[in-house]
Amino acid sequence: MTAITDDENEAADRWDDGLIARRAGGRDEEPESEPDEDLLAETHVPIGGAYTGPLRVRLDALRELIGLSRTRLDGRTLAEAGRVLDEAAARQRLSSRHTVVAIAGATGSGKSTLFNALAEVPISETGLRRPTTSAPIACTWSEGSAGLLDRLAIPPRLRRRPLAGGDEELYGLVLVDLPDHDSAMVRHREQVDRVLALVDAVIWVVDPEKYADAALHERYLRPLAGHAEITFVVLNQVDRLPGEAADQVLDDLRRLLDEDGIALGEHGEPGATVLALSALTGSGVGELRELIGKFVQEKNAAARRLSADVDAAAAKLRTVYIADGRTGLGERSRQDFAARLAEAVGAKAAGETAEREWRRNASRACGTPWLRLWRWYERTRMRGSGLLEAAAPVEDELTARQRVEQAVRTVADEAAQGLPGPWGQAVREAALRGAEGLPEALDELAVREARAMSGRPPRAAWWPVGVLAQVAMTLLQVYGGLWLVGQIIGVLEPGLVPPALVMLAGIVGGPLVEWACAAAARGPARRYGHEAERRLQEAAAGCGRAKVLDPVVTELMRYEEVRERYATVSGPGVTKLSTLLR
Repeated sequence: MTAITDDENEAADRWDDGLIARRAGGRDEEPESEPDEDLLAETHVPIGGAYTGPLRVRLDALRELIGLSRTRLDGRTLAEAGRVLDEAAARQRLSSRHTVVAIAGATGSGKSTLFNALAEVPISETGLRRPTTSAPIACTWSEGSAGLLDRLAIPPRLRRRPLAGGDEELYGLVLVDLPDHDSAMVRHREQVDRVLALVDAVIWVVDPEKYADAALHERYLRPLAGHAEITFVVLNQVDRLPGEAADQVLDDLRRLLDEDGIALGEHGEPGATVLALSALTGSGVGELRELIGKFVQEKNAAARRLSADVDAAAAKLRTVYIADGRTGLGERSRQDFAARLAEAVGAKAAGETAEREWRRNASRACGTPWLRLWRWYERTRMRGSGLLEAAAPVEDELTARQRVEQAVRTVADEAAQGLPGPWGQAVREAALRGAEGLPEALDELAVREARAMSGRPPRAAWWPVGVLAQVAMTLLQVYGGLWLVGQIIGVLEPGLVPPALVMLAGIVGGPLVEWACAAAARGPARRYGHEAERRLQEAAAGCGRAKVLDPVVTELMRYEEVRERYATVSGPGVTKLSTLLR
């Protein structure tokens, strides 16, 4: 919305040339006449009504949409939507019984002549000198429009009424004659842009020479294509066209409007009204007055204008709310993230360690006494080696940290894939914030799990049987040895074969029992290792879910919420409008 500065108001107040109505057939110059006392004394009566129906739903959704997006989008992106809400609130406080219609056009198009023809009294000055209209001038057909004119910054001295109250069919009309939109004076063009952003409808006056002017179509008609239902396009000065030339020019004008994306109100369909007339001769003016009268009596122009403004704001916001494809965090991405964290925390290595520990305990329980004695000797000879093995190399710690960071970046990119830029960035930032302290948390988790597994693994039910079998083999060896010793010293009768066989049975049976126990321990040891790996995987996945995935899912849910609000705001027809704006 273009702000109204004090300098502009003072300039409008100082202007007193060419804007005072003259009497028909009067003198060349008349002193400025005093405005009607009833106009000066007119006060605004707040008779605006609340918005209803789909428009109210869309405005509420737009308000919620802005509230949900303030922390994700910058103020410039939401500025237009905020302006629409502000204008909706401002217009709601003003009269709903009046319809503000602006007459806009290029230099020499005859808009002031048409303005006077509709008012049926010379209010706006016409002539060859350009620009003729230097400030907006208003004509009202009924009381109660002071607030609307104050909103347009039209001073009381530039507010007029038609003679004898004007036509009853135009009751409630507020007609505003604007300066030339192609004026050489920047201040005039700024006034046009400011007023056009506030009126309920606009009548564009074109002439046979400038109806295809690129400035008109590119600067005004094309950007306001979504406002077709509150747009009148009038081809003026058709009295200058001979024969069928007027119809040809009018057809070409319709073609240009169609290329601009403006829907034409033909065959009962909603759209812009296009007609030809001559404000100078009065040909077609009556038809325009009748169309405007019907338009005003419907008393929904303000709602139509506001609905079109919401469409335009929604079309501009489309790129920041509509994703290119399917969004969300799939189960595959969650599983891959958990697998990467499990790899970083060493879950597989922990499971293999637990499996080896289970098998080692089984071997200790069911191994031969001589092997166990040898292992004890090795441990006592290399004291302190366990501490060296337990220390993790610095390179491994750095690698694990890098793996965690890579896992977070990967899942963030997958979650943000297809999202509009701001929301994808919000998802990535949420993941990175959650990743702060994640490596340390995983380290603590690994230490806690290692302590929980530091005790002896549970014994299998068959271990006592293996131990007894190994004891029996050892006893056979001892018994056979004692038998041989007894024979050697002469205590027992000589006979080498029986004691040798007994001793050999113990010697061979011990390793066989150990081998059988080791074979029987493979399955339980593998299951024990897998269980330890699974516990560490689940613990790492839970830690990653709490710190990274949950914040990411929260951002995705917020996006889904704002997308639903945007769908309500956009309504029908925004897709076409957004295509035109791009």
